[in-house]
Amino acid sequence: MLFSILIANYNNGSFFKDCYASIMNQSYQDFEVIIVDDASTDDSIEIIKQLTENDARFKLFHNNKNRGCGYTKRRCVELATGELCSFVDPDDAIEITALEKMVTAFKLHPSVSLVSSKYYHTDLFLNKTGDGTHGEALPNGTSYLTYGKGAITHFCSFRRSSYLKTSGIDSKFKRAVDQDLYYKLEETGAHLFLNDFLYYYRINSNSISANTNLYKAQYWQIVAKEDAFERRLKNKTVAVSDYHDFIMFKRRFYIQRMKRCVDNKSYLNKYFHYFGLLFFDLKRGNLLLDYQFKIKSFFLLNFPS
Repeated sequence: MLFSILIANYNNGSFFKDCYASIMNQSYQDFEVIIVDDASTDDSIEIIKQLTENDARFKLFHNNKNRGCGYTKRRCVELATGELCSFVDPDDAIEITALEKMVTAFKLHPSVSLVSSKYYHTDLFLNKTGDGTHGEALPNGTSYLTYGKGAITHFCSFRRSSYLKTSGIDSKFKRAVDQDLYYKLEETGAHLFLNDFLYYYRINSNSISANTNLYKAQYWQIVAKEDAFERRLKNKTVAVSDYHDFIMFKRRFYIQRMKRCVDNKSYLNKYFHYFGLLFFDLKRGNLLLDYQFKIKSFFLLNFPS
């Protein structure tokens, strides 16, 4: 059973050697590695070529210009030929038995579309600094969409045949690409959780959770969740009450974003962000459906009674 390891790289050449070593040390060796470089400006290409040029299992591709995470990860899957697939970030690493345990799980559970596990936090040198806070089995009667709480996370693998039943990774997504993918995959089959630590997640300055772009990640998470609700409401596979709960969550997020604008000391930044938040959907470039709610929030926060 061929396993496709998918790597979307952008300027992570300095970390790739560790990722490469963890792949080469796998107890399961029937794999291919699809690497798509998103027009890196560092020495990623030279480093990757030097390490992999003598191993035909590694296949390196390039985007003609910087396209973003969604486009690059979608292309990774399109280029894969394995029955099973999994994304590994080029600055992270996987446990020596990661592929073997995933392959065994899929063989034992033919109805499963995706299998996830747990992860370690590490420092820049891949020394463990703690257990990841996410990763668990979904309670009976719940889905990843309605339960959430980071239940599905690294190391996560999926059947390519299940992926092909979906619309695939949205190439417009800039963040929350994996979350959107998990929503789509659980619509094609069951999820299985392995209570094993199979992934090493390195915290560095480019990590979303470690910088000021966290609110952008939250925005894209909401977009992914809203898309999933729209699909499932159409197919009547989700409760309307769950969708209403999500709408309230989304509105609280917009209020928090609006308050961030109010508290901004720079008038230029304040009103630039107001304009973007009030009028544009960052995903599609169209007017947001909850436009009236945003206008109301704008006046309530700026002109309280």
